[in-house]
Amino acid sequence: MRTLQLHFSDNALPTLNTFLQQTKEARVFRRAQAVRDVVTGQRLQTVSDTLHFTYSALRKWVYRFANQGPQGLLDRPRSGRPPKVTCELEMHLNRLVDQDPLQHGAISSQWSCRELATVLARETGVQLGRESVRGVLKKTR
Repeated sequence: MRTLQLHFSDNALPTLNTFLQQTKEARVFRRAQAVRDVVTGQRLQTVSDTLHFTYSALRKWVYRFANQGPQGLLDRPRSGRPPKVTCELEMHLNRLVDQDPLQHGAISSQWSCRELATVLARETGVQLGRESVRGVLKKTR
């Protein structure tokens, strides 16, 4: 294996420590931890074995940090269809769950996922299946 020929600035370690304190995403946090270990002088192979990264993935994150700073550790946009359930839709659904179903024309006093999907479609125009509604509720409740 070739030796990594990167030299980090003096403020790389304080920058990483600040970034670690501020980040909330687990994947990004792990990347920053691994890069910090490399910046402090540990070998890439040792860090990748310890933190269960592949050597090539860790090397990529170290290079991105060296060239782009902490922004290089963030996820890049992914291709594919954007999610149907947005944050606004999740919040609307959570507000709806807290309301009385009878106010919305339901026949029972308890929400079902199917009823929630029907009312959500009527109020927002977004058609969701009952399983999608159930998934949102499972994630947020």
